[in-house]
Amino acid sequence: MFGKLMQAAAAAAMLATPALAAPDSITLAMVLEPPNLDPTGGTAAAIDEVVYANLFEGLTRIAPDGSVAPGLAESWDSTDGRTYIFHLRPGVTFHDGAAFDAQDVVFSLDRARAADSTNAQKALFEGIKTVEAIDPQTVRVTLKSPDGGFPFKMAWGDAVMVDQASIKDIATHPVGTGPFRFGEWRQGDRIRLDAFDGYWGEKPALKTATFRFISDPSAAFAAMMAGDIDAFPIYPAPETLPQLQADPRFKVLVGTTEGETILAMNHQHPALADARVRKAIAHAINRQEIIDGAMFGHGTPIGTHFAPHHPDYLDLTAKSQYDPELSKRLLAESGTQIPTLRLALPPTPYARRGGEIVAAELRAVGIQTRITNMEWAQWLEQVFKNADYDLTIISHVEPMDIGIYARKDYYFNYQNPAFDQVMARLDAATDPAERSALLKQAQEILAHDHANGFLFQMAKTGVAKAEIEGLWENAPMPANDLTAIRWKE
Repeated sequence: MFGKLMQAAAAAAMLATPALAAPDSITLAMVLEPPNLDPTGGTAAAIDEVVYANLFEGLTRIAPDGSVAPGLAESWDSTDGRTYIFHLRPGVTFHDGAAFDAQDVVFSLDRARAADSTNAQKALFEGIKTVEAIDPQTVRVTLKSPDGGFPFKMAWGDAVMVDQASIKDIATHPVGTGPFRFGEWRQGDRIRLDAFDGYWGEKPALKTATFRFISDPSAAFAAMMAGDIDAFPIYPAPETLPQLQADPRFKVLVGTTEGETILAMNHQHPALADARVRKAIAHAINRQEIIDGAMFGHGTPIGTHFAPHHPDYLDLTAKSQYDPELSKRLLAESGTQIPTLRLALPPTPYARRGGEIVAAELRAVGIQTRITNMEWAQWLEQVFKNADYDLTIISHVEPMDIGIYARKDYYFNYQNPAFDQVMARLDAATDPAERSALLKQAQEILAHDHANGFLFQMAKTGVAKAEIEGLWENAPMPANDLTAIRWKE
């Protein structure tokens, strides 16, 4: 009798005990630490990986499927592709309590396009003629010429809205309008974001999110296995994915990114200014060998600077297929004496592993390289900013960024008037069929010119604990959007 009473009491206690609540925090890992937290003034994709859609928001945003969605503008109108009216959401505040309105849009866009702007994607704003506040909730943007892609440009991380009152501290203590606010940055270790109670939209399930920085593939695997990391959205050790996939504690997400991984060439170098030398380099590269050796099979070969999953993509890999004998003939025909080329490699595993393979492939056709392994800040300063390099391997993760080849101050130093004309026509085009044709023409020009060595489209290989939901499977933007992430209850 006593035993039955004890059993009944235990059962009642179990019924009265509430179920364990799902965790409300998450720790994500990234390969690179951002150099600062200002997406409007920094070049590193790692900045957007922390702040895009989390801390900062733009007039529009990129949705997980790559489409343009409303952001701080709940809608917009344009009858001619030249004048855009943005209707702002009511009741939006910055994290410091300041109200967000049309004047903040004027300030943000005028700052981005100013003569002294340090915005890494300043070309996004070059077509703007005027930005006017019609009333607190309405903004008119007038362009110099029609641009059907303008709402897409406003979705980039470089076009987020900022608060003039807090702009001086944006690099280290950013203030935005997003669902999370800046919490803490322990440099060299982690950044913490905290949920913003005053957020205008749907509140996220997470209360805190911590980003940790782990660049070493072995350390990444160890951290996942030990449970120190909840998710690694872009996992740097693809060789261990089968082991993680077989472990019921984890799930592996394999999708696409916007990351065109290239062997970038500095066209100011006398040898690399010769199209025959660039063509020889292109034919010396075995893309599949690089994909297998650097990415353990994860990646899609590309023959131009365009994402294969885009509907306007052209497969132009045949224009630079692996043919080392052709490379040797081209080099002999050019008569160019090629000195040892400096191959600058940032710290990402794909670059370090891929660089060794590329160096061996070039050596096989008679081109010598000297590898320099750089830390991220050094690469950004020396290569990207000052164009002090000969060759480098990098993945360009910005969406639809083929237009960078028309920028006169870009680190490739590529110049082709025919390509520039196509880009100018594309900017002015609003008809979808015309835009498609121009994008294909631009791809053809870059492939024919061997503007760079086009290697592969980066796959998004992510790992997470099995209970986590809401991570992006694909990466249409360099972002770790926290808004839909939650733990299964």
